[in-house]
Parts: sequence; structure tokens; C-alpha cells
Amino acid sequence: MDAQARWSGRTVCLLAAGLLIALTGWRQALAATEYSFAVVPQFEQRKLFAVWRPIVDELSRRSGFPLKLVAPLSVAEFETQLSGGSYDIVYANPYHILRESSRQGYIPLIRDATPLRGIIVVARDSPFRTPADLAGQRLGIPSPNALGASLLVRADLERLFKVKVEPVNVKTHSSVYLHVANGLLPAGGGVEKTLAEQTPAVQALLRVFYTTREMPSHPIAAHPRLPPEVRTALRKALLEMAATPEGLALLEKVPMSKPVAASIKDYAPMLAWDLEKYWTP
Repeated sequence: MDAQARWSGRTVCLLAAGLLIALTGWRQALAATEYSFAVVPQFEQRKLFAVWRPIVDELSRRSGFPLKLVAPLSVAEFETQLSGGSYDIVYANPYHILRESSRQGYIPLIRDATPLRGIIVVARDSPFRTPADLAGQRLGIPSPNALGASLLVRADLERLFKVKVEPVNVKTHSSVYLHVANGLLPAGGGVEKTLAEQTPAVQALLRVFYTTREMPSHPIAAHPRLPPEVRTALRKALLEMAATPEGLALLEKVPMSKPVAASIKDYAPMLAWDLEKYWTP
């Protein structure tokens, strides 16, 4: 082998070694970056941390990326920070993700395969029998922009039945059900999944008065600034969690009992529902 060939071979080896070092450093830098994981305030703070901290900790362990759970005190705060792109990873309602698709462009990673349906509940002995009976009545809601529990039920009442109600924000789904069960409000908006989480005693006092059309469930989504490798690793780790009894037990508390890979295309049909009219800035 002549000197030029030896030099060329040595150069290739040096370049390959340099590339390997650079890639290793890049991976280490990604693994050292802490990503925020924000959850829409679906529960009161203590319960939210009890449900989500074990999930976030396990996801961090499985994916290899440090994650920090962020729990805004209000839905309004969550929406402001979401619109500003403050969060790296979010658990949000589908309409949050759709509204931000042309701005922040959050990318859905997984969702529950079980569809979401909004409901209106009344007291079990309520005299209300048809949606027309709700005209002018107060309707408890967990937040003005809750998808199934507020936007969709209000849209259905107005468009399908020509009925307008007075929304009353009582902050959480559980609070909606308690207000109605205790006679403090004549009706309330919720979703089937959260009603099923209430105690048997509370459920026994309520009657599902109306059920909306189906929609895909809330996704866990990532901001597009996260490298594709990170998003792929997070999705893989979440699905691997769901494939174990221990991991699935954690996700079922969300509730997310049948996690599947998600895409923004899953939610696109909802754009035709014209829910923007009912959105509260």
C-alpha cells in the first residue's frame, strides 16, 4: 500500500471517529435536556399530581429523557401557555390541539382508542325529559372550553334543538357532578369517562340526559421543536408502558385504557363542527 492510500484510509478513520463522537455528544445533549410535560387541569391539583407524576416518571425512565410535570392552576393559564408554545409535551383536549395546529403545531403521539362523548347529566328525579326543557337553564361546566363537556354539548343544544343555556364554570368534572347531585345546579356537562370515575353514591343520584356524537380522545402531543428522534422515543415508551400490566394501570387512571398511536388526521374531521363560535378567549 503506498503512502497516499495509507493517508486516505487514516483520514476516513479519523472522519468516522469524529462523526461518532459528534453523534454521541448530540445524543448525550438530548438526554440531558429536561422537557416540560403539561397536563390540562382535568382534576384538582392533588389528584392530578397523584395520577400524572408516576406516569411522567415512568415515561422518563423508559424513554431516557428527563421530564418535568407541569400542572397549571387553571385551564385559562394552560391555554395561554399552550398558545405561546411554552410546553414541550402536553395532555390536552383535541380542540386545543386543533386550534394550535396552524400556530404551534403540536404533534399527537398517542390517544385512547375508546372515543370520547360529551354528556349532560341531571338529577335522577329531575322533571326534565327533552332538551327543550333546558332552555334558559344554568348548565354546570368544568371549564368554558372543555370539548365534550362544554363546547359540543352547547353546540348540539343550540343547533339541533334551538336551545340556549347559561354556562356556569365550576372548575372540574367532579364538581359538575356534585353540584347537580346536590341540587345546586339543574344540569351539568361532562363526558362518559369522568362520570364513570365518580363514586357509586354520586352516580346513583344522576341521570344521563343527553349524549353527543363521538370524537377521538385527548392526545398526549409533542411540540414540533422536539427532534423527531425524541418524539419517536416518547411514543414508543408510552406504547411499551401500555403493554405492561403496571404501565396500563397507571394510564387507566387518566383514563386511557387502550392507548394507540395518534395523528393530527384523527382530529381533522372536527374542524367541520364549527365549535369556534362557542370558544371563550
